[in-house]
Amino acid sequence: MSGPDAPPGPIHTARTDAIARIDPLLAGRSAGGPVAALAGFTAVLRHAGLAVPTDRVAAFLQAVGHLGVTDRERAYRAGRVTLCSDPDDLPRYDIAFATWFDPAITARTAPPAATPPPARPAPLGSGRDPDADADGSAEVLEIAVAASATEVLRDRDIAELTRAEREHLRVLLARLRPDPPLRRSRRLSPARHGGADPRRTLRAAMRAGGELRALHRRDQERRPRRVVLLIDVSGSMQPYADALLRFAHVVARRSPASTEVFTLGTRLTRVSRELRLRDPEHALRAADAAIVDRSGGTRLGEVLRTFVDVWGRRGTARGAAVVVFSDGWERGTAELLGEQAGRLARLAHRLVWVNPHAGKDGYLPVQGGIVAALPHLDELLAGHSLATLEELLAVLRRR
Repeated sequence: MSGPDAPPGPIHTARTDAIARIDPLLAGRSAGGPVAALAGFTAVLRHAGLAVPTDRVAAFLQAVGHLGVTDRERAYRAGRVTLCSDPDDLPRYDIAFATWFDPAITARTAPPAATPPPARPAPLGSGRDPDADADGSAEVLEIAVAASATEVLRDRDIAELTRAEREHLRVLLARLRPDPPLRRSRRLSPARHGGADPRRTLRAAMRAGGELRALHRRDQERRPRRVVLLIDVSGSMQPYADALLRFAHVVARRSPASTEVFTLGTRLTRVSRELRLRDPEHALRAADAAIVDRSGGTRLGEVLRTFVDVWGRRGTARGAAVVVFSDGWERGTAELLGEQAGRLARLAHRLVWVNPHAGKDGYLPVQGGIVAALPHLDELLAGHSLATLEELLAVLRRR
């Protein structure tokens, strides 16, 4: 049934209820109240692609309460000030507000956007085109385009990504499920293969009246091997630092008891505790607060010596898989870096160096730091894209 006499649908009803919640004249008749409508609006903004943490939501609600809002226009202005952190957020905010509250508010107050918002990669299966054919051909095309964009993004250099592509990369990094490398323990446990287990075999025979029916076996247990991530956060590594810290957060959250994360710059900073927080945004903010030498110089040799002296000999690096993320630019002496890389390699089970520039065409390991450390490395990998970070996880898992 369609036309002016058709009953309102569920979408129209929900939208009418939301408008009623924000309108102070009708707020007394709403079960949810205006606060529920404002909180629901922030959820819509998150779906639209805006980064709206809880502190911004609190600031928005406080601003609305301070203004004593009497119409939707003031709520619109309060939200623009508190919920938008970037000029690219304004067009999406206007669309979300018009969808959630009142289409007329943006026509009256919203200034025209100078440039269109950057296109965000559509999630797989995000919906059908309203102009699609009855057989759903437009939906198939949309899914194919989205899948192709994701595959292209996996091989793109992180330093060359746009703002929208970086947001998409954060989502893809959060979806990683890295399996920790395993090591053999001295403890023996029941297994299908391995040496004979006399005790269990004899006990089973005694329960069967002395008849030996099966030979039980035992083998060494497999336990997670410790993984140590050393991330260079100097100025030359700044385009990659955020993605590498998010990658470290995924690894630390997957195996918090067997993962240690440090940052390298002019000093050594341990950020393992900060990166164990569940929410990636909270974890990254806590790590940024702890790192005081970000985007500065690099003294890899001195910092590695501090790590080996303070943490390595304690057992943090002993028998561990140690991964150094750095481009190898060293302000100190390359001889010191080579010496400390050798000490670290003797402590660690494997020493892997990840250089973002190693994935570029024509790359040669000519930087002084890389030349000095190269004889002590087990692997030299590229870490400039999502695909190369996945390759790193596969290398660690195989070893």
